[in-house]
Amino acid sequence: MFPEAQFLGVGLYYWIFLASVLAAMLAARLFSVRAGLSARVFDVVLCSAVGGVAAGYLFSLLFESFWEYLETGVFVWGAGSTFYGGLIGAALAYLALYFLLGKFLCKKGEHIAQFHQMLSLVFPCIALAHGIGRMGCLFNGCCYGEVTDRWYGIEMFVGVQWQRRVPLQLFEAIYLFVLSAGLFVLFLRFRFEYTPSFYLIAYAVWRFCIEFFRADDRGASGLGGLSPSQLLSVVLALCGIAFALFYKFYLKKKGRGEAAHEGP
Repeated sequence: MFPEAQFLGVGLYYWIFLASVLAAMLAARLFSVRAGLSARVFDVVLCSAVGGVAAGYLFSLLFESFWEYLETGVFVWGAGSTFYGGLIGAALAYLALYFLLGKFLCKKGEHIAQFHQMLSLVFPCIALAHGIGRMGCLFNGCCYGEVTDRWYGIEMFVGVQWQRRVPLQLFEAIYLFVLSAGLFVLFLRFRFEYTPSFYLIAYAVWRFCIEFFRADDRGASGLGGLSPSQLLSVVLALCGIAFALFYKFYLKKKGRGEAAHEGP
């Protein structure tokens, strides 16, 4: 709505982005004890998260430029940014830093032993941060829906004029806040059992569907009219299913086997 709004010379979108990161870190800190993370492992999580956010932002720009190149044949750095691009880049950087820093800062194997607990805590925090970040998209006037005269329409400055549009950013923010709350409840009840897979599937389904209602340039994947985000949503959902099956049929079985081997 207010893409030109600034505070201390910095755009409102970036302040909200910063708020989303801080909120996620605060939530992680509040629930870290419940997750069973030691102080050393949480320090590794915090440092890895900072590096992951920085890498994720750069990767989101690269990701969007890559799809722009496939569509137009012209590579333009900084053509835009995408959540999925940021998520992939942040995840890769976060995991690399987690295992690297954990090797030096934690007791032998401590960060590996607590990996699943850490993973269960990260995904609710991601959903929370993403929800706040979508509010930044709302104020920035990007990721909007069609022009509408319905009561729920919001005036946004799109292109060179103000238009009343469907606030898909707001709808997604609400969905992500509800998803985050649900994930925290799931986390508190079941710890790390199905939190990651629930997030991956739930968000992928939502994102695949809401892409049909986007009115901004979503790019093209070249596969059946799907946007790049829809294509990645399918991949994300399959990863979520694979994660759930892996936990159910391998990790639980392994746990029972180890328990039987150790005896009473």
